[in-house]
Amino acid sequence: MDRGHKHQECAVNNKWQMRQECVAKDNRDPYQRDYARIIHSAAFRRLQSKTQVLGIGDSDFYRTRLTHSLEVSQIGESIALQLKRDHNGSYYAEILPDPILIRTICLAHDLGHPPFGHGGEVALNRCMLNYGGFEGNGQTLRIMSHLEPYHKCLGMNLTRRTLLGVLKYPAPYSLVVDSNVYPEVDRPIRSVFKAEPFKPPKCYLDTECGLVDWLSEEINPLDWNRVSTEFEEKEAGKHWKTKHKTLDTSIMEIADDIAYGVHDLEDAIGLKLIDETAFRKDASEANLQPFCKWLDGLVYDDLIKSLFSTETYERKNAIGKLVGFCVQHTKLETSNPFCFIEPIFAFRAVLADGARQVLNILKDLVVNRVIRSATVQQLEFKGQKIVTELFEAFATDPERLLPKGDAQRWENAGGKVDKVVKQHRVICDYIAGMTDEYATKRYQQLFSPRIGSVFDRL
Repeated sequence: MDRGHKHQECAVNNKWQMRQECVAKDNRDPYQRDYARIIHSAAFRRLQSKTQVLGIGDSDFYRTRLTHSLEVSQIGESIALQLKRDHNGSYYAEILPDPILIRTICLAHDLGHPPFGHGGEVALNRCMLNYGGFEGNGQTLRIMSHLEPYHKCLGMNLTRRTLLGVLKYPAPYSLVVDSNVYPEVDRPIRSVFKAEPFKPPKCYLDTECGLVDWLSEEINPLDWNRVSTEFEEKEAGKHWKTKHKTLDTSIMEIADDIAYGVHDLEDAIGLKLIDETAFRKDASEANLQPFCKWLDGLVYDDLIKSLFSTETYERKNAIGKLVGFCVQHTKLETSNPFCFIEPIFAFRAVLADGARQVLNILKDLVVNRVIRSATVQQLEFKGQKIVTELFEAFATDPERLLPKGDAQRWENAGGKVDKVVKQHRVICDYIAGMTDEYATKRYQQLFSPRIGSVFDRL
């Protein structure tokens, strides 16, 4: 494992703070500075041109990764405030995260997603099988700790608690991957392939082991050993998956689920990808009963009428109530606080059973009716092909084809032992940072005979 990223050399103010910096006349607290660095980063801006569910350019209405992240941030803050109100004056209020911390974690949670959504993620993992793999959340941590140039060697130089909040899966790729899951990859690599077998394990990348060592320095060793080595029961044909996460991460994940299940549903209805018949079939009155009961016996037919009304405000009101229902039914799980010494691992946010039932129904509706539809899967398939062929082109002749800065990084990467691995990681970083549009134009520039000029601006 690459542990060369020497975060431990930098002093810290306390266990959750960032490495010491001399910043003249900066009146912000560390979490405010974390927030500012996220929203001003290039990686955050690029989310405006990355796929959420539908392909960029199909409409000016639906959500992108950027608008999705903004909505997750708003919902996450609402959950944090709700929990603080629920536990005002108690011990639990002291361990709950500051709202600006949750906003920051939620805004950052998708920074590492490559172009073309999960199709691009699968393609990059397949290209990187012999070089450490690829996973979107792991790339997020890499961007925050290494790639964004706020510091000479420490990326954004963020606080421990912010980085831990983004670390959804606290185990490295090499520990959770089951190589037997992957089929053999032909050489030269084929750009047309079945995606399912190449889905990556949920993890951080081995390149960030030095960072994670630093993150764990102030955590009780027994706690960290459990967090980093205890896995869910492994399913046949799947990779291992970590079992534990921080309280902050659990809030972010619920906010992400709500945005995915409710706001992406709003897009699907607005674009007529889900009609009333499909909704009634997949989200029956019985399944949505907890929500209707919460609204003092809301009649199911009235909910349908609002969601599919020609008046946009009626749909907005119904969507807002669904979000509010989930937020207000998010609770702090406190039944077994003695499993861990560290409070941020001892507690987590959970959705009450009725709210979880409703949200799962809505998420499944979006997955089955939109994401798994032939049109969306065709877009993912095309994205996989673009990403794969770009990777192979750059890997074949990087000094000739990579932009100057990336070519320099490629040349300077690694030592004699791990040079090839690190050089492929440079190519992976370059492609993962592309927007959908940039990747498409780069592909056309390289492979379309009548497209591409020295005067083109990408």
